[in-house]
Amino acid sequence: MASDIFRCFLLQAVFTVGSIFLFGFLIGWCNRRFYANFGRYGRTVCILTGIVGTPVHEGAHALACLLFGHRIQEIRLFSVNPEDGVLGYVRHSCNPRNFYHRIGNFFIGTAPVVVISLLFALIAYLLLPEMFLKAMQEVSEADFGKFGSALVGFWNGLSVIFSYADRPAWWGFLFLGVLFCLHMSLSKADVKGALDGLFFLLLLYALTDIVLGLLGNGILFSFTRGFLSAAGFMNYFLLLSLLLSAAAVAVSWLFRALKRR
Repeated sequence: MASDIFRCFLLQAVFTVGSIFLFGFLIGWCNRRFYANFGRYGRTVCILTGIVGTPVHEGAHALACLLFGHRIQEIRLFSVNPEDGVLGYVRHSCNPRNFYHRIGNFFIGTAPVVVISLLFALIAYLLLPEMFLKAMQEVSEADFGKFGSALVGFWNGLSVIFSYADRPAWWGFLFLGVLFCLHMSLSKADVKGALDGLFFLLLLYALTDIVLGLLGNGILFSFTRGFLSAAGFMNYFLLLSLLLSAAAVAVSWLFRALKRR
């Protein structure tokens, strides 16, 4: 029983916490490379894309604050600060003795990665509902407890998305997606806040799995399958976000190459 509980716990942690940090790191690297490739124009490009991306980034932080009962002390959705380069921020406080508040620190810190990836899903559904439903059907058929099956589900889902590239609405989806991705990066303060809540989130996972395991392996396995399926949809859009970020980097490298000629 103990090994089953640990396996379920590990799968849940890897497909949520692990994925969020991994994709957050990779997307952050892409974003830094994107702006760096514009050289002295990088700051201007960051401000221009930030008109759309920064309010979404900070709005994600604020939404998570509200969901987890944190008090928002000050918020700037978009404000260019020439001294430190900050385009926006959310300052919040909580009761450090409140277990729910401490778990919230993880989601508040990582909110831009999670919320923006889910926002992609909403935009896809609103602009191209047929594409969205077909892609979700492909992803839903994957068994996320098996790495190979998960990859096949992601590949099939992405194939559906890019098969709609001949639709004008798809380019609108792509444009908005890139603007959001360019401001998904987590700051040092975001990561620090997320790490503060990480232990409490993993503790919640462990306690839940122990209780379900004591009730019966069937209940634990059913819960884990549902949990991984939900996480799989989030990971699908995180992967799509990473691909859009990588595409933006490719464009910036092209700009850099042409500028040097």
